Amino acid sequence: MLKTTHSSDILSEDTILHKPIKSCVFIFLILLLVHAFEAIALRMDQTIFAENFINKIFGIVLLFVLLKQLHWDISTIGFKKYGLVKTILKGFALALFSFFIAYTIECSILYFQEKKIHLGFFFTGFSLTGVGSIQTGIGFVFINIFFNIINVIMEEGTFRGLFYQLINTRYSLKTALFIQALLFGIWHIVTPFHNWIDGEISGMGFVSLSIGYIILAGMMGVKWGLLYRMTGNLYAGMADHFFNNCIATNLLHVVSNTGIDEYMIFRILIAQIFSFALVVFLWKRQKIEGLK
Repeated sequence: MLKTTHSSDILSEDTILHKPIKSCVFIFLILLLVHAFEAIALRMDQTIFAENFINKIFGIVLLFVLLKQLHWDISTIGFKKYGLVKTILKGFALALFSFFIAYTIECSILYFQEKKIHLGFFFTGFSLTGVGSIQTGIGFVFINIFFNIINVIMEEGTFRGLFYQLINTRYSLKTALFIQALLFGIWHIVTPFHNWIDGEISGMGFVSLSIGYIILAGMMGVKWGLLYRMTGNLYAGMADHFFNNCIATNLLHVVSNTGIDEYMIFRILIAQIFSFALVVFLWKRQKIEGLK
């Protein structure tokens, strides 16, 4: 007789621990389906909440269910009691330094194009096809901050926490870093898929943007994974992740007489490439000093 495998078997403690890659991919597909359903069908980002948050709450609930299944606590996946403030400040320092360079380059480009520029602080949702609706009310700012905190808890707890920790129990550091980063990159193709479904981009546009997302988000996933290894907790990566999403994307904008955030993608690319290179350098230096 053919032996069938049920989802309950895949998510059993024994299977998760002994087949971590298979289990992580299965968990990821569940999360991805919920993420895609919310983005395409529910479209919570087009409501007063201006954010697809249901998949993040679902992810946090599932994360706690899995931790209970594994008899782990939150400290096992990087939510440690020690170093909270110190490592959060390190993460914000990394983000501030990187984005200071990125904003400076962006403003310089616009300046040499003889455009009038200034920084604007207001809320607007991220869009691949142009600036979303602008909201200047303080309530939208606080809602954005709240949902971005939920976002980094879910994504860092799942990808750098659960997935990385599970895979690293049976495989090498490089394997764990690569797989969680690859899954994190694939996680982000929901955005261009949404735009393609709505007819805002072509099929080739969807393919090219998806590849770009996988590379960029994957690189960010490696960076935050290394920060986890270097600090022993998730908080530095969470702070850097939060700054990228909340401040640099949603709240602090470059405004010129011809538009808003005309070079946002380049801003994010510059900041992320610079911070990635810096973290890799610090990681290698830490390893060398550890051998002395």
